[in-house]
Amino acid sequence: YRRQRQMCIRDRPKPVSELLHEYLESEEQYGGYETANKYENSLNNFYDAAATLLNCSSDEIAFIENATRAWDMAFYSFKFQPGDKILASMADYGSNVIAYLQQSKRMGVEVIYIPNDKFGQLDTKALAEAICDKVKLISVTHVPSGGGLVNPAAEIGKLAKQANIPYLLDSCQGVGQLNIDVEAIGCDMLCATGRKYLRGPRGTGFLYVRKNLIEKLEPPLLDQHAADLISPSKYIIRKDAKRFENWEQNFAGKAASVSYTHLRAHETDSY
Repeated sequence: YRRQRQMCIRDRPKPVSELLHEYLESEEQYGGYETANKYENSLNNFYDAAATLLNCSSDEIAFIENATRAWDMAFYSFKFQPGDKILASMADYGSNVIAYLQQSKRMGVEVIYIPNDKFGQLDTKALAEAICDKVKLISVTHVPSGGGLVNPAAEIGKLAKQANIPYLLDSCQGVGQLNIDVEAIGCDMLCATGRKYLRGPRGTGFLYVRKNLIEKLEPPLLDQHAADLISPSKYIIRKDAKRFENWEQNFAGKAASVSYTHLRAHETDSY
């Protein structure tokens, strides 16, 4: 298993590398703006490919340079108040824990780590018991980096939906390895990386945000891609998930990712 896992993460298919090199050579010859125009279809197809992979709409997808930053853009969009609670998993990613602690110091948020059941996965009964009016977010790492654990994402989604609590799923290790269907899982936000089981270039990833939640979240960072400056004193944030993006992106990696994302959508195991 370990050998197979390492190969999946390390190996990059030849079509991906070829398109990546082709894009960079075009930038060298023609320039960045000209090349972006030339590859406009591939760049736009990234959103359709990711949406196909997750079973969502393309306007619910944002291209972001890695899974951690995608997670950050979702998490830091919440306007927590003192006394609010975040329910998290015991086997959570270290960067996520740092963000919880930072918001705890800044905003007075209480972070509650739900205990594991006898199998080592998040105990959904304990999660149900921890839900109350103070809980503003359920945040879970789907598949931790090692050990073989797969948390019960869909069961957690049912509880989150019943309680009407936003549900953020870190599936950095899941997307490309498992069949991820956001409708079946019931998560409201999900982050992923391109460089692992999708076998894409480094510096690529994406964020899914459910359509009915997008306009309720104001990203912690905005630019003239995420929002329109309509007067010296007023701006309007765009209505789709691209509000979480930067204008300047890894365009070569974005274009190259498309050549493999569609294929992976039909190769993963179902969980």
